Amino acid sequence: MEITINNAERGFSLLELLIAMTLTIVITGLACTLLARSLNIRTKTNANADALADAQRALNIMSREIANAGFNLTDNGIVAGDSTTDSNGNSTLRLRANLNKFNASATTGARNGIGTAGEDAGEDVKYFIYSAANTNLLARYDAYVVAGGKSTVLANRLDSLHIHYYSQKVTYTTAGCDITGTSSAEISPDAAKYLVLAVCVQLTAVGTPGGPGYQPATSVLLVSDVTLRNSNLPVY
Repeated sequence: MEITINNAERGFSLLELLIAMTLTIVITGLACTLLARSLNIRTKTNANADALADAQRALNIMSREIANAGFNLTDNGIVAGDSTTDSNGNSTLRLRANLNKFNASATTGARNGIGTAGEDAGEDVKYFIYSAANTNLLARYDAYVVAGGKSTVLANRLDSLHIHYYSQKVTYTTAGCDITGTSSAEISPDAAKYLVLAVCVQLTAVGTPGGPGYQPATSVLLVSDVTLRNSNLPVY
């Protein structure tokens, strides 16, 4: 009896199997590395986007409240003694306004002055930079939202907060983390009618140098111009 072997139906040899397995492992490893790197890049990119969004929201809140400074007061509402710049160049701003002046549901004390805890929320506010855990936090302190006051964090991962005071609207350019080349000289906070807020946001590096999607660490400057709408008005 003669047995015929069809070579076309032979299986893989051990050597061929080892080569195929090795190539499969290498390709799988490369794919996993690229996937992990992509996920890391996406995570850091999302974190950077959140940091920018936080800073933009904080700047909007600040701009809205600063514009109302001085309501029912004889000055522009900015407390010069507490609106200073520290040794690192970061600004602190304290502002006051009697927002309850025409609130019929408020008590007499809240309507006629500033200082009624629980009613005069937003009427005595301070913005400042607080350093913690290798980052800077933009904080807001409300003296009368509750008894004893309360601090909240508006944004994190900041490089700096710079507040500039002017007697009129100004033009300027930006450089680094601040404005420059203003069309008018700065004045004292208690005499200001126009403010420029400059917030610099830290963005961490994304990926690794030379790798796909790599973005180096950088800072983004956000600027807001604010007119003190009550600075030229008499007592309400």
